[in-house]
Amino acid sequence: MTSLVVESVWLNDADLCSLEELAEFSGLSNAELADLVEIGAIEPDDREAPVYLFRSQTIVVARTARRLRDDFELDTHGLAVALNLMQRIRLLEAKLAAMDARLPHSF
Repeated sequence: MTSLVVESVWLNDADLCSLEELAEFSGLSNAELADLVEIGAIEPDDREAPVYLFRSQTIVVARTARRLRDDFELDTHGLAVALNLMQRIRLLEAKLAAMDARLPHSF
């Protein structure tokens, strides 16, 4: 009989995680994450702090970056472009949904 250990993380806007924890949960290396922060693709909670801390929701962005890296063999600059485009698409979809919600719909 084998047992499976599953670890879960509650993602919210209040909790913070370190660069090391972000690397552990995302599958990206510390160096890759530091490059993405330097490029501006991933934002720490406070850029001026001596140690980077990230909102726990950043784990989702970092995991997406890891999947893009693995699936499309992107370097960190390619990841930054892809993440930026995905963020713009999400914002446009949200605006479209808000505009659609204002329109009268007949049932």
